[in-house]
Amino acid sequence: MRKIKLFPDPNIDCPFEDIYAPSDDSYLIIDYFKDHINENYFDGLDIKNIKNILDMGTGTGIIALFLQEVKKKISNFSPNIYASDILEEAIKCAKLNDIFNNHKKSINFIHSDLFKKFPGNLKDSFNVIIFNPPYLPSFKFNNKVRAKKKIDSSWDGGKTGFELFLEFILQAKPFIQLDQKFYIYYVSSSVSNFQDIYDQLERSGFKNRTLKKKHIFFEDIILNRLEKI
Repeated sequence: MRKIKLFPDPNIDCPFEDIYAPSDDSYLIIDYFKDHINENYFDGLDIKNIKNILDMGTGTGIIALFLQEVKKKISNFSPNIYASDILEEAIKCAKLNDIFNNHKKSINFIHSDLFKKFPGNLKDSFNVIIFNPPYLPSFKFNNKVRAKKKIDSSWDGGKTGFELFLEFILQAKPFIQLDQKFYIYYVSSSVSNFQDIYDQLERSGFKNRTLKKKHIFFEDIILNRLEKI
């Protein structure tokens, strides 16, 4: 099989102080995709069968923009790319980066708290969802008091660090194309033991697979993939 020329990283600007700038967890996802996407397969999924991809919690838009770069390189890869975020500033930032990377407004942006404002016509439509969620425990449950800031939504995963992710899973199910093979990619941290929720995920019909790890300072950040049992 002919090797695809290396997919380039998008050019990212982050002029908003409340928006999470791309970091090690962002590139953990991108670097995995660089090694597992080719002309025929998206990490094992038939590239021609992928119709809709969602980048949940898009922030600066880096993941959605990377997927647009992949579309430029692979003619058979032509899904609709959606990017969503709870912060209006994030949507503004991602749109600016979309223009900055000369994609001509090709990404579908949705300002929403998880799936709450998604239109009904997107139900049963996504083959791939990517979520770099808030995965650290809340300060308020760790006897630390400070004013909450908008950027906290990028890391504050609740009391144990995975409450928001479980809510995401509940809301995501109606929007996944369940009758087809699908993948949900997400990042977790060794600080919040996501292994504690694997049984809950299985009861919801998902099997978890650990794909890639990176040790940073006090934690391991972990790229995971959910698929149908």
